[in-house]
Amino acid sequence: MKKENSATILLVEDNPDDVILTREALKEGKINNAFYEVGDGVEAMAFLRKQGKYKDSPRPDIIFLDLNLPKKDGREVLAEIKGDSSLCSIPVVVLTTSDAEEDVLKSYKLHANCYVTKPVNLERFFSVIKQLDEFWFDIIRLPK
Repeated sequence: MKKENSATILLVEDNPDDVILTREALKEGKINNAFYEVGDGVEAMAFLRKQGKYKDSPRPDIIFLDLNLPKKDGREVLAEIKGDSSLCSIPVVVLTTSDAEEDVLKSYKLHANCYVTKPVNLERFFSVIKQLDEFWFDIIRLPK
């Protein structure tokens, strides 16, 4: 059963396979999500600041952010988002392959809302994305 409300999700991910998997896992969720993706940190900030080809982009309700990105690293993107008074209230879920403790600690110091290590197992990956969908869109209340 789909909810009437919809959420706008921005996925910042440079791996096309992970973009497809995330999109497919979210499609199976219970909410009608508007889903946007960008492939690097520079594009992410342009999308969020409505610059260039993103001048008409919507404000996302949540951002799924990979750390290891070309052009501008995900840690830099996270710091810019959380340091910008017009963007800092957007929840950022770090969704990355890194399970390094220093990445976890740094992400939280930069005010990530949560840190999730992407499972390599396909079934587990789908399960994790569905759990994120349920938590962020069924259980908690997001700012508007």
